[in-house]
Amino acid sequence: MNNNIKIAIQASLKAGEIIMNIYERDFEVETKKDNSPLTEADQKANAAIMSFLEKTDYPIISEENKQIDYATRKQWDTCWIVDPLDGTKEFIKRNGEFTVNIALVKDGLPKLGVIYVPATKELYYADVDQEEAYRVKLLKHSTSLKDINEYRRSIRPERIEDVTSVKVVGSRSHMSQATLDYMEKLKERGKEVEVVSKGSSLKFCLVAQGDANIYPRFAPTMEWDTAAGQAICNALGIDVISQETQQPMLYNKENLLNPWFIVGNVQV
Repeated sequence: MNNNIKIAIQASLKAGEIIMNIYERDFEVETKKDNSPLTEADQKANAAIMSFLEKTDYPIISEENKQIDYATRKQWDTCWIVDPLDGTKEFIKRNGEFTVNIALVKDGLPKLGVIYVPATKELYYADVDQEEAYRVKLLKHSTSLKDINEYRRSIRPERIEDVTSVKVVGSRSHMSQATLDYMEKLKERGKEVEVVSKGSSLKFCLVAQGDANIYPRFAPTMEWDTAAGQAICNALGIDVISQETQQPMLYNKENLLNPWFIVGNVQV
């Protein structure tokens, strides 16, 4: 297991433990300047992750850190991109569909990705260059790397060149009209469309493990929402394509806001 993946996994598990301790009791919700919610879990999980990643050689972009000016960031060829609690709205709703996202990006492209689902203790991680992606169902947050390595299972979604019935991932909290219009176009082309709703970066995991075929995202996301999920999909040969450039989505951009994108493992 790549040493950077080991560090990211350990950071994600510690963050997950902290998140669940807060999830199981009353907590307050603040509102950030962009009107998105913020909880104690976001902040404490971020601090835990930083304590691991700051020991590495790479700088960090995190949703909960003060954002660094692009004049500095553009000098970075490699950096971490982190969302300590992706799906804060799902956390507040207590539906379990929230994740910890950690990715390592080199020259704008994700190379390593870790997604941890604290409520179900499911861990996903991938090494893009090695074309390896894994899922592990843990019994406890403090599971050792040795046990993770022993009980991991490869993710190998079946690739189908053409389908008549398409499972489309929709956001649990952010389904846009443009996404609904996209699904209508699929129907007009003779496709049967089944909508699979999930919160947070779990949408990438659904496509990666073959539980969905395509994830169109025609609504705002930030780089920390998607980098880890893109790494997991890319390791399996699943593209994450910017609808602005028709090329793979890039990271550590001047503007950390993502373009619209489509994730897919089938031709539709």
